[in-house]
Amino acid sequence: MKKLILSFVALLAIAVSAKQPNIVLVITDDQGYGDLGCTGNPVIKTPHTDKLANESVWLSDYHVAPTCSPTRAALISGHWTNRTGVWHTIMGRSMLRANEGTIGQMLKDNGYETGMFGKWHMGDNYPYRPEDRGFNEVYRHGGGGVGQTPDVWDNSYFDGGYLHNQKIVKAKGFCTDVFFEQANKFIRKNAKAKKPFFAYICTNAPHGPFHCPQKYLDMYKGQSGRIASFFGMITNIDDNVGQTRALLKKLGIHDDTIFIFTTDNGTASGRQIFNAGMRGQKGSEYDGGHRVPFFLHWPGGGMGKKHVVDTLCHAVDIAPTLLELTGSDKPKGYKFDGTSIASLLKPGAKTKWSDRFLVTDSQRVRDPIKWRKSSVMSQNWRLVNGTELYAIDKDPGQVKNVAKGHPEQVAKMRAFYDKWWAELEPTFAETTEIYFGHPDARVVTMTSHDWIQEAHTPWNQGHIRQGAGVKGKGKRATPQNQVHKGHWAIKVLTAGTYEISVLRWPPEANKPINAALPAEPNVPGASVAFRANPGNAINATKATLRINGKDLETKPVGNKDVMVTFETKLTKGVHKLSPYFHIPWGELGSYYAVATKK
Repeated sequence: MKKLILSFVALLAIAVSAKQPNIVLVITDDQGYGDLGCTGNPVIKTPHTDKLANESVWLSDYHVAPTCSPTRAALISGHWTNRTGVWHTIMGRSMLRANEGTIGQMLKDNGYETGMFGKWHMGDNYPYRPEDRGFNEVYRHGGGGVGQTPDVWDNSYFDGGYLHNQKIVKAKGFCTDVFFEQANKFIRKNAKAKKPFFAYICTNAPHGPFHCPQKYLDMYKGQSGRIASFFGMITNIDDNVGQTRALLKKLGIHDDTIFIFTTDNGTASGRQIFNAGMRGQKGSEYDGGHRVPFFLHWPGGGMGKKHVVDTLCHAVDIAPTLLELTGSDKPKGYKFDGTSIASLLKPGAKTKWSDRFLVTDSQRVRDPIKWRKSSVMSQNWRLVNGTELYAIDKDPGQVKNVAKGHPEQVAKMRAFYDKWWAELEPTFAETTEIYFGHPDARVVTMTSHDWIQEAHTPWNQGHIRQGAGVKGKGKRATPQNQVHKGHWAIKVLTAGTYEISVLRWPPEANKPINAALPAEPNVPGASVAFRANPGNAINATKATLRINGKDLETKPVGNKDVMVTFETKLTKGVHKLSPYFHIPWGELGSYYAVATKK
């Protein structure tokens, strides 16, 4: 009997040790390394995140891309951003290629329930949506932020409309609170069902426009309106982090949950207050643009006390690390660009870690340019733009360029980058097309956010309201006799007849093409909400369907026409779709288009 009891205890221990930990991964938008109390900011109030940091493994030399979509692509796939097709935030270059894996899909394949809440920013059409990439439960805004062109029309940071499993639903409250509330519902549901879960909580805050609840603005009286809004949004996130951690304790799953807090790039607005001694901010190739906080808390895995890891690491390391920590299998044949750092995470770990080179860059152009805003990183060195060398261990502010004194180090790092670039360059031509004719996306809505062109695209609803591209209207007015040079890259999976409707306002607005719209109410904060701009008329007379550079058909635009619909046959394969309106100054691309297979 004694042996039987011992055997049962042993089996129970094995079962407990084999239990898959839950994962909560919080990633904020435009919050830098110095935008936390625990990293030394003298003004900001982040008590809950500070507490988390002091109970966590702290990656003190963790790097991402200098802008948002590229970081998210690297983190979720374990691949270099430029390999994934995501090197920009707009222009069709923010869609995660269909052949890329995601940590959501990998964990789902290993028995996890997966949920994504907030900012996705890696594609709004099939096959790029989070629903297509391994997430069971999705509650998000469109595009890269609330009020951007793919988002629900007239959204602001308060009382918005969001996409819940592809359907638009209304919500009450501030956007960050809403996303955490939905994530907490998902956590409760799976805790009750005793299912392991991955909650990917991605706030659009503290990205601009700068809006937040008044009580958080009041915490920063005496600061500029922009800083009060920016820091207020961060303190609001901090409160939500505290509430979610309290929920995990209440549900009895705190110790069995890996809780991660990180951000997607360097600070966008906090540098004037505190930047932890770093040079640069969001978008910069210097450390201030891409060195960000990363805290991992997992008491059940022996990671419940502060343990600072100063080993250089990158967002590409996170997916393989989570697979190892959870005992999950990697997809067969999938090769990560990153490597698991699990062996570094436990306090007291004495793993010998060899030095390596990592690359980050800020492209933000239609097609990548070699050495553009790049940093080749090692534990002790930074090679910036291929010519500037900094001894980062001695000069963390990157003040003194020592390239002339260390030509051998420059040569070594340049050689690494050359090889890295040569490997990735052939993939740059693999355009991410929007799919037509797939049963999971019978109706396809496109927005100017994803126009592929050299010029900047109208990526937010303020541009649409102002009439960006109309002479004298918007930030980017164009000359007389203008030609629409942008296009949507589409991939027709099923040949046949398609209806393509072109619109100036999105379908849910249901407004005539030539209507002028009133400004909608503003919301608290330092910015004017996109919807608080009047919607200018464009005075279109006709609409033309252009495909692959050829004008196929032109129809008049009536005063009451909400859309103009064309019918055309499309062959299987890749095409360039670029319908436009005729306005007094030439051609204006249709900001929105809807395609349906007949």
